[in-house]
Amino acid sequence: HNKKVFKEGLLEKRSDGLLQLWKKKHCVLTEDGPHRGGGGGDAGRVKELHFANMKTVDCVERKGKYVYFTAVMAEGKEVDFRCPQDEGWNAEITLQMVQYKNRQAILAVKSTRQKQQLLVAQMPGEATRIF
Repeated sequence: HNKKVFKEGLLEKRSDGLLQLWKKKHCVLTEDGPHRGGGGGDAGRVKELHFANMKTVDCVERKGKYVYFTAVMAEGKEVDFRCPQDEGWNAEITLQMVQYKNRQAILAVKSTRQKQQLLVAQMPGEATRIF
């Protein structure tokens, strides 16, 4: 179950609360998407943002030493992040997301082709039988 790790380090996430505080999270970017370990009390929990549920990385802006960006999820939820400019998390997440989507597209095409081949092979009245 070893996933390839593309990037690891601290990423700050804006909390959903009223104060919208920035919380430092330890993040690991794998081929499935960013995973972040909790700080403090929930150290055992790892939150995953799956590329499967991610639509885009949006609103990238540079202010001071930080880059601010938003992960837009399929259900319309937005998660705000920031990281030091030289960390380049936003570029890495975007790159890996595009590659993930490409892999999914290729897999979808392959499975469609396999289904078509099976359908052809299962046509009634055909002499060919599959063992």
